[in-house]
Amino acid sequence: MRLIPREERFFELFVDLAAVIQSASRALLEMLDKMDDLDARATNIRDLEHRGDNLTHDIKTRLNKTFITPFDREDIHALSSHMDDVLDNIEVAANKIVLYKIVTRSPRAVELGQIIVRCADRMHTAVGELEKGDHVVEHCIELNRLENDGDRVSRSAIAELFETESDPIALIKWKELLEVLEGAIDRCEDVANTLETVVIKNA
Repeated sequence: MRLIPREERFFELFVDLAAVIQSASRALLEMLDKMDDLDARATNIRDLEHRGDNLTHDIKTRLNKTFITPFDREDIHALSSHMDDVLDNIEVAANKIVLYKIVTRSPRAVELGQIIVRCADRMHTAVGELEKGDHVVEHCIELNRLENDGDRVSRSAIAELFETESDPIALIKWKELLEVLEGAIDRCEDVANTLETVVIKNA
């Protein structure tokens, strides 16, 4: 069942923004996995975050100029903001790796990076189906499940960190990075909750 047809460009912009999140998530995972060329990798992620900022700005500018929107204005604003938050967390994670001079590969951090990629892929699919309203809730349920996985991995990773890391400075650096990675996953759940609200309102 289709949502009420209105200004359709919003759907395209959300798909474009989701695609940028996909690219940034993959770039972050590669950074966490390879732990080399950190400055260049962080710069690439920063460029993607700027591209996402431009798309978010375009959505909000269009929102102010459009008389009839495809779904509630507050939901358009919330969806774009939450998607932008995902990108912000990805950029913050990349910046912390460079700032804190983290050069050691952490399997747990890689595992969180993999979950972020799966979230981004699922988000892109969900946003792509938003205009028709088909299967979006199913994707939201999967995003919620992935967020639970992220919580579990993050808790285990931090517990292991306190058990094995004797350097207090290194412990603080890694704990902050792990929390930012978990934060990116949490923001994906915010996106899922907003998407589900949109579908329910327009059912």
